[in-house]
Order: sequence, then structure tokens, then C-alpha cells
Amino acid sequence: MDFLRPGTLAEAIEAKAAHPEAVPIAGGTDVMVELNFDHRRPAALLDLNRVAELHEHGRQDGRIRIGAAVPYTRIITELGADLPGLAMAARTVGSPQIRNRGSVGGNLGAASPAGDSHPALLAADADVEISSARGSRIVAAKDFYLGVKRNVLEPDELITAVHLAPAEGPQQFSKVGTRNAMVIAVCAFGLALHPARRHAGTGLGSAAPTPRAATAAEQFLDGELDWDSPKPLADSVLRRFGELVAGAADPIDDVRGSAAYRRHALSVLARRTLGWAWSDYIRGGRTCA
Repeated sequence: MDFLRPGTLAEAIEAKAAHPEAVPIAGGTDVMVELNFDHRRPAALLDLNRVAELHEHGRQDGRIRIGAAVPYTRIITELGADLPGLAMAARTVGSPQIRNRGSVGGNLGAASPAGDSHPALLAADADVEISSARGSRIVAAKDFYLGVKRNVLEPDELITAVHLAPAEGPQQFSKVGTRNAMVIAVCAFGLALHPARRHAGTGLGSAAPTPRAATAAEQFLDGELDWDSPKPLADSVLRRFGELVAGAADPIDDVRGSAAYRRHALSVLARRTLGWAWSDYIRGGRTCA
């Protein structure tokens, strides 16, 4: 197995073009597990730890640009106030050691339906920045996932960053598992209120072959939420929203939970997160991670 170690982003892109079979590795929280269990034996590894550009975040065109290798710990501590939903999801990832190494870029590259960051990215209308020797392109998170552990990346491309707007309203994230962290989610749900657009974004995790939004549930809320004169939501609205979120799922039975349980749990998570977020909105607050 070859080990490639570029020092700059330009060198990393050049190496990926020359060795499209090379598997990128930064935190290694997914790749090393696959190697240790002999689930993957790539011809080469592309070590991105020395590429400083991937470990930076900043503002660009009014949005927050997070380098693909920025670890979860820094998202929590440095970006939690601006991206509370993503920070909430980051808090549930693995252990402190995993959060110190793992990143949103790695989560996207693995494209596991159970990845904790995916629901928050979908709810916040995130975009994924992808680069190659042919140039860069931006792909909406909702269009990034193609199937179980499959995404839109071409063999010569690298995920270089994620772009999100700072939260303008309350955001929430919740997941079901045997415990809060150090566990693969049975199911997860992300919600973000976008008052300027009079819209609520959603994201489902571990509930279908790919992470996905609950589009019908979003459309339902568009006709129910009174953004200008907010008042507590009727229980019937919360329950209908939960039903529509559950209906958007396409789960399986596995050792972590049945499909029926996942749908039921998602409906509960949807009702609760909407209730929490809307209560925050009524109070004029923005949920802080």
C-alpha cells in the first residue's frame, strides 16, 4: 500500500488526480476501522493531515466555510453559537478522542446513512465544496448522497469544505441510541428554522439508504407556522408533522432496531424538536449549542 502525504491543497489535488484510487484519510475514524477489520484494502492512502487549508474555517459571501478536516471539537467550541444544530450533532459523535479527530468532511466522504452530521447539514441547507485538478464545484447536501456509502464524488475529487449560513433561528438535533454518544444512531433528526424564508428545514439520519429531508413535512409547516405572530403549536400540528417525518423514512430492520420502531421514534423526535425550536422562536431566542 502506497502512502501519499501532500503538504498543500494543490499538492493533495494533484496527488488525487495522479492516484484516483487513493483513499483520503485525515482523522481516520472511519477508514482505520475498515482497514483494521479488513473491509477495505486500498492501493494507496492519501494523508491530508498536513494540508492546512482543510483545517481552517472562516466567512465567505456571508456564509461559514468549514474546511473538510476541521474536527468536531472545534465546530462545537468555535462555531457552536453560529451553527447550533451542527454543534449539537457534533456533541453526540463518538468519544472526546473521536471528536478531536473526526470531521464533517470525513462524515460526508463515508456517506453512511447513520452519520450524525448529515441531518444537521440537510436541515441547514448546507453545500459541499468539491475540488479536483479540473476545478471546483458546489453540490447541495441534499444532492450529495447517492446510496448507502455512496456519494457524487468522482475518483479524482476531494471534499474540501462545507458551506452553511449562520443560524438565523432556532435549530435542534436529536437521535435515538442505546446511549447519547459512542453509539451508531438507531435514527436521528435535525431541524432548522429559517424565519427570513418562512421555512423549516429537516434532515433524517439512519432511516433510509441515504440521509434525506422530509419534504412533505416541510411543506406542511410552511402552511402552519405563523412567523409574524407566533403562538404555541396545537398538538394536532405537532402530531401531523411527526407523521409526515415518519412517512419520509424508508428504514430497514437490523440489530439496532426495527423499521417500525425507527418510524415511531422519528415521529417522536420530530414532534419534540419542533416543539423545542418553536418555543425558542416564540421567546425570540436562538438555540445555543
